[in-house]
Amino acid sequence: MQLAHSITMLPDFRWLRDFASSPFFSKGASQAVTPVVAMEENQAAAPDQPFYHESILLDEVVESLAPAEGRIIADGTLGGGGHTEALLKAGATVKGIDRDAEARLYASERLASFGPRFEAVAGCFSEISQLAAAGKWGSLDGILLDLGVSSHQLDAGERGFSFRFDGPLDMRMGEEGHTAADLVNTWGEAELRQIFWDLGEEKSARKIAAWIVQEREKAPFETTLQLADGIEKLIGRRGRTHPATKIFQALRMEVNDELGELRRFLGAAPDLLKIGGRLAIITFHSLEDRIVKQAFRDASKAEIDRPEWPAARPNPDLVYRLLTRKGIAPGGEEISRNARSRSSRLRVVERIATPAA
Repeated sequence: MQLAHSITMLPDFRWLRDFASSPFFSKGASQAVTPVVAMEENQAAAPDQPFYHESILLDEVVESLAPAEGRIIADGTLGGGGHTEALLKAGATVKGIDRDAEARLYASERLASFGPRFEAVAGCFSEISQLAAAGKWGSLDGILLDLGVSSHQLDAGERGFSFRFDGPLDMRMGEEGHTAADLVNTWGEAELRQIFWDLGEEKSARKIAAWIVQEREKAPFETTLQLADGIEKLIGRRGRTHPATKIFQALRMEVNDELGELRRFLGAAPDLLKIGGRLAIITFHSLEDRIVKQAFRDASKAEIDRPEWPAARPNPDLVYRLLTRKGIAPGGEEISRNARSRSSRLRVVERIATPAA
């Protein structure tokens, strides 16, 4: 893997501030949303492990974060602990953050042999500043986010993410907040249509939203298969990808405020890293990747320029050195081994001393 070590001079991305503050995106905007995972009929049944998940871009993550003895790294998306285990084996101390109690329990048992070098922390990665202060972590040598949903969560019917296994229409990563059932049973047709288009880029968003509002008058939506089977009957099946894929994706992202979580984290991360500390983020969805890419570029430009200015000016938001000019994608071998990795991208930055520091 090649890590770039020069600052790329790029246009100013002022639009990101407006993008971050808007709850929805205009339907006419140019979007190319890559589904987090296109569920297919021939995917293997869930393994017997209670919380299985194959870590994506594992070698690339370890190389990027350079874990070693005495270094403290926060894994903001602990999950089953695969990335964390690799970082621990390299000698680092790792704080693993997850709002999923099941994930924390499984990872704690899996990683018990590492003793006090590993700690499972309850919370969301957007709360990392508060968690670090409460835990007295000090400045960090690295932070990792893997924004993919774990295989266990996708395949466990009782979690409500899956349309292959029946279960309550839940989709919450944690135990608080509104469920997917709350959204489909109470939101207006226009609101549902908007998230289906914005977060799922579903071409049949209008038709599906209208159908949901009509059907819930007869009986509320309570289970995953009730919704998934109804969508399949409504718009039909074309190819191997389930027709409810993008609807489930949009509902999950809205229920867990995934884009909001990411934006809040990106605002807090620089202040938590040591000079020379690195931030690595794996994205799976083009909206996530766009936010990360633009935020990294915007914070790694030495100068910014605008048409109304006579000359370029020093960038007051300069905090990073961009280490990956383009997102690092998994190789063909990894994709063949784990189809869910195919839309993933790894982006990495390094905290630098700024002129004002």
